[in-house]
Amino acid sequence: MQMRKYVVTFIVAVLIVGGAFWAWDKNRTPAAEESSVEKTPALSQQKNIQEKPATVQENTTETADKDSVSKSEDTEPVTEGVDKPESQTGEKTSSASQNSSGNKPTKAPAERPASNKNVSNPSAGSKSETNSSKGSSKTGGKAEFVNTYNVEHVVANPESTTVLVNKTYRLPAGYVPPDLVYPNVPFTFSEKIDKRKMRREAATALEKLFAGAKKDGVSLAGVSGYRSESRQTTLYNNYVKRDGVKAADTYSARPGHSEHQTGLTIDVAGSTGKCAAESCFAGTKEAKWLAKHVQEYGFIIRYPDGKDSITGYKYEPWHLRYVGTKIAQAVSSRSITLEQYFGNTVPVSK
Repeated sequence: MQMRKYVVTFIVAVLIVGGAFWAWDKNRTPAAEESSVEKTPALSQQKNIQEKPATVQENTTETADKDSVSKSEDTEPVTEGVDKPESQTGEKTSSASQNSSGNKPTKAPAERPASNKNVSNPSAGSKSETNSSKGSSKTGGKAEFVNTYNVEHVVANPESTTVLVNKTYRLPAGYVPPDLVYPNVPFTFSEKIDKRKMRREAATALEKLFAGAKKDGVSLAGVSGYRSESRQTTLYNNYVKRDGVKAADTYSARPGHSEHQTGLTIDVAGSTGKCAAESCFAGTKEAKWLAKHVQEYGFIIRYPDGKDSITGYKYEPWHLRYVGTKIAQAVSSRSITLEQYFGNTVPVSK
């Protein structure tokens, strides 16, 4: 009887414990399941967030590669901090990481593309080409000058020591300078004829030039100074008969267009007369001295080397023109011609 009592008590205890375990297990399972349900979306969301920056980086790189192909070489660099797809230096990745941490990068004001600037404001290279068409290469930045016999003007003040005489600008018909004298310098001939003469001011300057050359061990001699219009007519016509008009125009002036008629010009050579008014004079010590020092006495090499398209004549290292020290120094220091110095500012009478 007592044994049965123990058995019943044991069974009841087992049932109570078993019921307790069953109740506990029943309450535990929904909580675990609920937790796992919440975790799955959270993990998926986190994974997507981690993958997004990589996608942005890939798109950025792809866009940058496309833009780098079409971008012009002269495009101005993009200012740092501007949110543009052209950036290929890692700024985009840095911005993405800052956004994910909650710090918004400060955007600088976007600049206008360089291509727009190029449309409204030509580059320096383009501007230079535009200006060159206006004669800057020929006139030193002044108005365009065209040296041709097709356009002829008579100078208004032929007695000026700075008068410009060339294929476009001529002296009045029959002009004779008012103060011709014989400069006290040696010539390659002994006769006292017109081609020994020069204007007084130019003659005085020539005497100083010859003295300066002699002091440096260089002996000079005059070849041809003043030349009348009638004498120039004879010379030019002879050259045309011998070489034709086209060739003659490259080394001889037509009547009225010769600088020799101004009385301000002289051809010089060495005291021996060797290579006088010939191309071989360019290599002599006399020519080298003249090229270095004539501006000190108010003269210029009127037809310099490489300027024949401007002056209209071949290189003549022997042909000196008096213009005064101020203009001579300016022309020499800038390596330009008298045409370039004056541009289109020459006063004319018609």
